[in-house]
Amino acid sequence: MPAPQFKYLRPEDIKNLGSFEFAPKALVEGYLAGRHRSRLRGSSTEFRDYRPYAFGDEPKLVDWRVYARTDRFYLRTYEEQTRMDCYLFLDSSASMGFGEGLTKLEYASFFTAALCYLVTRNTDRVALNLFDDRIRHFFPPGSTTRHLHNLLQVLEHNQPGQRTSLATALRRAYPLLRHRGALVVLSDFFDDGAAIFSALSPYLHRGFRIFLFHVLAPEELQLRNLGLRRFDDMETGKRVIAHTRAIGAAYADAMEQHIRGLRELAVRRQVAYTVARTDRHYFSLFDELVE
Repeated sequence: MPAPQFKYLRPEDIKNLGSFEFAPKALVEGYLAGRHRSRLRGSSTEFRDYRPYAFGDEPKLVDWRVYARTDRFYLRTYEEQTRMDCYLFLDSSASMGFGEGLTKLEYASFFTAALCYLVTRNTDRVALNLFDDRIRHFFPPGSTTRHLHNLLQVLEHNQPGQRTSLATALRRAYPLLRHRGALVVLSDFFDDGAAIFSALSPYLHRGFRIFLFHVLAPEELQLRNLGLRRFDDMETGKRVIAHTRAIGAAYADAMEQHIRGLRELAVRRQVAYTVARTDRHYFSLFDELVE
């Protein structure tokens, strides 16, 4: 049977991802261990403990001798196998449908699919949260190939939804994250910065390592001189007619202030913040997953 084909994880993408390694546990500790794959591979032989099998675990990790004695599924864990989950939050609000050629949502979906692949390839666990002003879909952590395929299929059918409310989505998702881990947020951040970081506070107090990717199309960063134009708000439907030359400087200044404000809040809270331009290959974002 031929391998399934996915829009956001193509065979050429998998090939190009071969030199990358993604370790959620290392991210939580503040760095990405072995971003380029080491030639020395293997697992620790220092036995740590048994733990019950949980949904999403790889069946190959089950200790079948214990099962034969107890009729229960247990996994052997080792010191080097202690892992932390990776939670991906993908903004799927209406404004993420903006972009010439490649929309912001499509760009973020490519990056999300790549991260899902890298995490599960290491048998670590990845979770996915699709949101706008509410949680639209939440998929708990898993590490199996089937789990990965389910996430990739959901990404393919995901469409821009309602208004952006990142702060609300973060607050509502918090009780769903049962274990500490790495939190990666992809959004255009059209929300109040103070509210966003207030909603992130509980995650920080629990020891989550947080990475914020501010996804923007290049035409959002600076208005082109297109003369008199009508601007439609993709989330409220509000329409404004203005001359791009007259408002260009003020618009660029407002956008710069918004980005600067988010960056300052991130530095203050020791949160990684990156502007992700859709005209640059998403592979460059992997470098930002390093302390």
